[in-house]
Amino acid sequence: MESLDINSLISDLALILVLGAVATVVFKMLKQPVVLGYIVAGFLASPHFTLLPSIVGEANIEFWAQIGIIVLLFSLGLEFSFKKLIDVGGSAILTALIIVLGMMSLGFVVGKSLGFGLVNSIFLGGMISMSSTTIILKALTDLNMRQRRFVPMTFAVLIVEDLFAVVMMVILSSIALNNSVKGGEMVNSILKLSFFLIMWFTVGIFIIPTLFKRFRRYISDEQMLIIAMGLCFAMVLFSVNSGFSAALGAFVMGSILAGTSEAERIEKLINPVKDLFGAVFFISVGMMVNPTIMTQHWSVIALLAVVVIVGMIVFGTFGMLASGQPLKLALESGFSLTQIGEFSFIIATLGTSLGVLDQSIYPIIVAVSVLTTFTTPFFIKQAVPCYNLLLRVLPKSWTRLLNGYSKGASESQSSEIVGLWKSIIGRFILRLVIYSVVISALIILCRTYVMPFITNLVGDNAWGRLASTIAGFVIVGPFIVSIILPSIKRSEQERLVETSGNVSYVPIVIMTIISVVVSIMFVTAILDGAYSSTTSMICAVLIVPLVLIFITTVPTPLRRRVTNIEKRFINNINERENRRTGHENNLVSDLQLAYMRVGYDCPFIGDRLRNLDLRTRYGVNLVNIQRGSKHYPVPSGDMRIFPNDMLGVIGTEEQIQRLLPLVEADVNQAEEQQAGNVKFVHFAIGEKSPIIGIALENTRLREDYGALLVAVQRGDDDYLSPTPDLTFRDGDILWIVGEPKRLNALKG
Repeated sequence: MESLDINSLISDLALILVLGAVATVVFKMLKQPVVLGYIVAGFLASPHFTLLPSIVGEANIEFWAQIGIIVLLFSLGLEFSFKKLIDVGGSAILTALIIVLGMMSLGFVVGKSLGFGLVNSIFLGGMISMSSTTIILKALTDLNMRQRRFVPMTFAVLIVEDLFAVVMMVILSSIALNNSVKGGEMVNSILKLSFFLIMWFTVGIFIIPTLFKRFRRYISDEQMLIIAMGLCFAMVLFSVNSGFSAALGAFVMGSILAGTSEAERIEKLINPVKDLFGAVFFISVGMMVNPTIMTQHWSVIALLAVVVIVGMIVFGTFGMLASGQPLKLALESGFSLTQIGEFSFIIATLGTSLGVLDQSIYPIIVAVSVLTTFTTPFFIKQAVPCYNLLLRVLPKSWTRLLNGYSKGASESQSSEIVGLWKSIIGRFILRLVIYSVVISALIILCRTYVMPFITNLVGDNAWGRLASTIAGFVIVGPFIVSIILPSIKRSEQERLVETSGNVSYVPIVIMTIISVVVSIMFVTAILDGAYSSTTSMICAVLIVPLVLIFITTVPTPLRRRVTNIEKRFINNINERENRRTGHENNLVSDLQLAYMRVGYDCPFIGDRLRNLDLRTRYGVNLVNIQRGSKHYPVPSGDMRIFPNDMLGVIGTEEQIQRLLPLVEADVNQAEEQQAGNVKFVHFAIGEKSPIIGIALENTRLREDYGALLVAVQRGDDDYLSPTPDLTFRDGDILWIVGEPKRLNALKG
């Protein structure tokens, strides 16, 4: 066994991390994404740059880079969740699908025209089809556009693109291993991936949030970090052993944990780990930059940069228009997607590790990413001028058609009846898919292990076959019953009657027929392990209708048990939202406990609790305040509320819903401020302060200093709310949010 060279490992890590630190500081000063700094640092540490020492063992860096990919995908999964995918809606999914398919096709055509082989052209299409969330976020923040209307929709598209990228990696791996594109193998890979994804999500969502809720009081930050990373690498191991990539397992576990109430805590704990190993990964990307190859292929780099920019604008805009968005929003979204980033590098690394990617493509893609990163802010700013130009150039009938389509699309979606039927049918499809995957896995388990074991134990005779069949039904039966149960609730039937006057039973009958047919197939599959196919089919056709009649007419404990299991599963998916609103966290009667985070524009900031009188004004009781790592149960009336406090509030659902928008006011701004060099500080102002003797409304704190005043302390224990007529005095202590450098000018 080859021994590990510790000295070379330490020297290589020291070199790349020191270079990474210096390069990122320089790029931060230049107001450029730090990812570019890491790439430059990787180039400086590579053998292609001879003025500095180079790394000794490339295998060491490759190992850490693979760890970096795992941690990066785990972190991306933590920002993504099954609930979030449902919330972004069909509009984002349709837009992302159009972008990915369009860019992949365009990349494939360009690759073939450049003389690349089949597999290389497919990989090229995959690499140029994914926009960079990191770069877009940085550009929009620098341009002060985070609050623009198109931003939430753009981020929703990026969320779906992340999921598509993970699926694409599995498909590309299958193509690379077979070195060809075969329809049957592609379908088989997609079906296998879908099967395992649904299994992982179903088991993970049902078990992990339940365990977290039960043992939350015993888990410290240190233990939570160990648990999170342990779950991540366990899923990575399971994914690899199932024939998938390590990156897929990391992403899946991250997205499972993203639905739990501990998601923010895990994300905060994992950030330093992600920053370290993510830096190593991007530095390893920079090591692949070969100036000689880039010089030789400068025309290809320029062509691909144009393809990325033009393609993203065209397909992004068209996707938004196709999903019913207005022309201006569609253009702004399309113009903001004009770059490639981290997933392009990950796909390129995948192709290189599988040995199917041409060595010249990696540095070309890195160069295209760098080039499009620098042009991104320019194109974001050109979206509105382009829209104004189109308004002047396009015929009026075209603009009316586009705007009318988007309006009609939104109006059609607002119909209560259509929305209710969508909910019923969507729940039916989701239940059918999840239960079918679970039943399929259990049938495979039963026919592979359980039924042969019982047959061998009892004997390979009629009694042995009967016993093994009964065991199979005991394990799988409850889930088959779950499929047969009606998907429409009594309350939904009543709402349909109240809204439309009558209920069309055609969709209900169709859903019932589908459930019965699928159930017959599964019952046949169980019986087929012990009896002939004909006997199994006849028995299944007789058994399933009888079970349907019985469970729909007689309330059984099994039916109530299935309903409770489904309810727990849905609550686990919505755990974060339920914790925020108090839904499904009932105490007594109609009272529920909710946890809400204080935003930077909350009107209660700086006030004593006794002055707020929340019980009288809103009917709620404040039972807990969490400030950082400190908890204040049943806080006294002298306590004050500050930004980022987590409040535990008891009230009815209506009372909590009325209080939530006030408490969480401008939460997005708080997140944006925390991401930059903004702090919540307090200091005394002197007689030379430029705001002495001036009323707050005339100080232009926001405009001239980028500051948000939270409270003013005058005297030892006298806090004043920041009203417009408040006049500042010498010695006042300002509790204020802003950049420390700009706030220094206020001190005097």
